Amino acid sequence: MVTIKDVAKEAEVSVATVSRVLNNQGYVGEDTRGKVEEAIRRLKYRPNNVARSLFKKKSKMIGFIVPDITNPYFPQLVRAVEDVTNKAEYTTFLCNSDEDIKKELMYIQKMQENHIDGVIIVSNTLQLHHLENLDLPIVALDRFFHKNIPSVTIDNYKEARKAVSYMIKIGCKSIAHIKGPDNIVNSVLRLKAYEDEMRECNLPAIICSGGYQFKESEKAMINLFKTNPGIDGVFAGNDVMAVGALKAANRLNLKVPEDLAIVGFDGIEWTETVSPEITTMVQPIYQMGKRAANMLLHLIDGKELEDMHVVFKTELTIRETTKA
Repeated sequence: MVTIKDVAKEAEVSVATVSRVLNNQGYVGEDTRGKVEEAIRRLKYRPNNVARSLFKKKSKMIGFIVPDITNPYFPQLVRAVEDVTNKAEYTTFLCNSDEDIKKELMYIQKMQENHIDGVIIVSNTLQLHHLENLDLPIVALDRFFHKNIPSVTIDNYKEARKAVSYMIKIGCKSIAHIKGPDNIVNSVLRLKAYEDEMRECNLPAIICSGGYQFKESEKAMINLFKTNPGIDGVFAGNDVMAVGALKAANRLNLKVPEDLAIVGFDGIEWTETVSPEITTMVQPIYQMGKRAANMLLHLIDGKELEDMHVVFKTELTIRETTKA
């Protein structure tokens, strides 16, 4: 393998001079620069990115930790982040954590070893003490992490209440909620919103757990109908579970929306690819990912943020799983 020392020897200059040419740092005479560039071409030298990052103090890489890459919500976030960072000539180091603290800590260690310039996290397991000694910018996405960590989120409680309120307004009297995992803040806030809205309207709370998963939510809804056959509406804690509820309705020969109204949350593309198309609270997923990426690049450049915590609004998008 050709090294920087080989290039220096071929060009009859010092290693420091070759480094200045490679990184475009400091003064190098035109004749000397030409000799170095010719030696690089002749020897087909490819600079070591890690070595260059040590010299420049930047690796041009960012880390992105997501909990479940199989959930269509997260690839849409990843796409937005990459669109922004690629334009800035950064590479995204994508990590799927499964909400496993050991995996997340391992990823962070690897990021440090590779001199990552900054990281975007979607995590409910990491705590502030895991990150406060890291000497790199961090932005939390989708979930508020800590007042000292910049974040891009939505108001899950407020927006979920809008969804349940809408279902009541269209005439649903027995609304079930498929909740997500108990350890995920978004899931807990959406559940609380459902419970508070139902209590204030003097309606019974009917709850089952779908774990933010398709198959799990389908089974949960089938079992729930055995004990609550009068359910006329389902508010799902995310769109994946809303699709599971729709599948359960088909298996139970229930007509949607005539027998059962379904409302999801997130706004992933799945909601438009099934039939009937699912009414849902649409998050501006792309805009959220884009904002988080721009915030991180801003921090990497040593600039202060105008707004540490950005909260986006959702939009109720009415489709075929609810009656007018």
